[in-house]
Amino acid sequence: MNDLPPDLPRLRTLETWLVMTLERVRQQIAAAEQQERERQQGEERRPPPPDWVLELGIGVGAPPSEVHAGGCYAIGRRRRPITREQALEALGEGVRACVHCRPDTALGVL
Repeated sequence: MNDLPPDLPRLRTLETWLVMTLERVRQQIAAAEQQERERQQGEERRPPPPDWVLELGIGVGAPPSEVHAGGCYAIGRRRRPITREQALEALGEGVRACVHCRPDTALGVL
C-alpha cells in the first residue's frame, strides 16, 4: 500500500519538491493576507459618501442633469458633491430630482 518510492535518493527528491511547494503555498497565503489587509484599510480610510450629489450634464457648459442623495445607486460618473443648500438651490432652479432616491422629498421640497 506504500505509494512512495523505496529508495533514499528519490525520497530526498520528493522531500525537496514538497518543501519547495509548501514554501510557494506559504508565499501565496502571505500575499493573499496582505491584499486582505490592504482592502480592509482602504474601506476604513474611504471617506463617507457626500450627503448630496449633483450629476453633471455632458459637455462643457452643459447644465446639471439631476440632484441625488449621496448614497444613491443611480448616480452617473459625472458628479460633484454639493451641500444641502446647493441641492435646494439646484432643485429650485429646475434641476430634476432623481426618481430613485427622491432628494426633493428628503429635503422637504415637494
